[in-house]
Amino acid sequence: MIRKESFPYIGFSCFLFLFFYLLSLKPLAIVCLVFCLFFIYFFRDPERIPPDFPNFLVSPADGKVIMIRQGGNTLCPHNYTEISIFMSPFDVHVNRIPFDGIIKEIVYTPGKFFSAFKDKAYKENENIKIILNTSQGDIIIRQVAGIVARRAVCWIKEGDRLKKGDRFGMIKFSSRVDICLPSNFKIKIKEGQKVKAGESVIASL
Repeated sequence: MIRKESFPYIGFSCFLFLFFYLLSLKPLAIVCLVFCLFFIYFFRDPERIPPDFPNFLVSPADGKVIMIRQGGNTLCPHNYTEISIFMSPFDVHVNRIPFDGIIKEIVYTPGKFFSAFKDKAYKENENIKIILNTSQGDIIIRQVAGIVARRAVCWIKEGDRLKKGDRFGMIKFSSRVDICLPSNFKIKIKEGQKVKAGESVIASL
């Protein structure tokens, strides 16, 4: 499955491919074809089946775990654990709900576009914060824009009741997703580990 958000990118790159090909500008045509194929790959949206265990919490994003920290210097409430996942341009960029719950609040915060690996991106970059009310307390998810990814897309609205693994948005062209978990969740991953949205277990009760 390919996301409909890809259609303008694929259509424009295909148009340029044909345009340059008809003008016999084959090197430029090949470049445009490569971009077209990349957009098809980037906007892929494979089906994911979350583990059938109610106490498991799954990753909200594909990518690499770049940070796990508690208390102190985080944007999470006190006694929460924060996990940051970096998505490269080659990861699936569709984000998924980590645990059953109801969308309590969605807050868009404009900001800058530093590289997602930099510390200042953590507090200063544009982001969308989603508060998911669950039976185990509020879970906070932040879609953070990056130096290339300048558009976070959220498809849900406040009051929506969602199941673990449901799609809720995407970030275009690599960035990061942060998730804040209440203290009753036990973390099951380590920094540097690769995870898949809606499939990889990152914490459990």
